[in-house]
Amino acid sequence: MEEKLDEQLKKRGIGIPHMLGFCAAVFWIVFGFMLVIRLTAGDGGYLGAQMLEHAPPETTGLPEAEYPGMGRMIADYLTGKKETFQYAYTDERGKTRECFHSYEADHMKDCRKLVQSAGAAAVAGVFTSLFLVGMSFIASEKDPRKFFRGIIWGIRAVLAVAALLLIWAAVNFDGLFVTFHRIAFDNDGWLLNPATDMLIRLMPTEFFISLGVRGIWLALAAPALLEIVARFGLRKLSAISDQRRVISDRNKQGETENDF
Repeated sequence: MEEKLDEQLKKRGIGIPHMLGFCAAVFWIVFGFMLVIRLTAGDGGYLGAQMLEHAPPETTGLPEAEYPGMGRMIADYLTGKKETFQYAYTDERGKTRECFHSYEADHMKDCRKLVQSAGAAAVAGVFTSLFLVGMSFIASEKDPRKFFRGIIWGIRAVLAVAALLLIWAAVNFDGLFVTFHRIAFDNDGWLLNPATDMLIRLMPTEFFISLGVRGIWLALAAPALLEIVARFGLRKLSAISDQRRVISDRNKQGETENDF
């Protein structure tokens, strides 16, 4: 089976350098996406502003002045700077109010694991991409352009998957949202009640859509930069190859004339 696969790949002009480029592109884009998740989760000011925009005080019961503090608390907890998920404030009667139930804190503990995993995946993506780049220089010594073509194929593949997810989100965002949560979490702690739970009131569907749109635009920077580098590399290497071919043809022509 492996020999047949190798033969098929060779017939199509696909080799190890192409595959290395493809994988390097995928890991680099994963790094960019995971980095966006990690940075967004740690931006308390942004989280507070988004909650205020999409979940105003009249729907949450949280005073407007408390939103910045709430955003900082959530960001600090998700990034490991704070160990306890709870936000307390003093209301207009002088009474201290705690915002979250214990099961809401349990769900956020699961969310923190995802954010920490995203940070680890971002680091792993960088080092894996660099390793694959190094391997490509060894595998594609004769024609490095194969590696850059593989990168472009990898970008196209990731963007195709992203496009399908975007179509799914546009057609049925709730379905995508539920599917993600069922895959990401091994419990039903994310099924909260807006009537009783502050967490879901602070983070309605519109909140996640806003975060997702911003995240997509930021994450697109990774494939865009990679595409620029790959195409620049292809042009440079093609120019060098053409130059070598011209020199080689001249040398052959000179040898022929010398024979006469």
